[in-house]
Amino acid sequence: MMVTTTFSFEGYKIKEYRGLVRGIIVRAPTIAQGIIGGLKNIIGGNIGPYTEMCEQAREQAYDLLIQHANELGANAIVGLRYDASEVVSKGSATEVLCYGTAVIVEKER
Repeated sequence: MMVTTTFSFEGYKIKEYRGLVRGIIVRAPTIAQGIIGGLKNIIGGNIGPYTEMCEQAREQAYDLLIQHANELGANAIVGLRYDASEVVSKGSATEVLCYGTAVIVEKER
């Protein structure tokens, strides 16, 4: 599956638009991530466990996006974007949304 944040692929033309595709995941930190993250929050600095949790959420949302595009018969996604928001107060859960447009592309002649 070819994926880009732009709206075209060099050397390819969009033959058909299949529609909006998305992957959404809601993640909360594990107990260990919460404890270590809480301690880091007190002393300051990069909160590695939270960074790890966010990266896992982005990866899972991306995988769901690809799955959705495959279900629509697409071979590419254009306009890929990510969005994130807090869904439970005090930062205990984060929603990550990955979205774009599923298309069928073919190599230009």
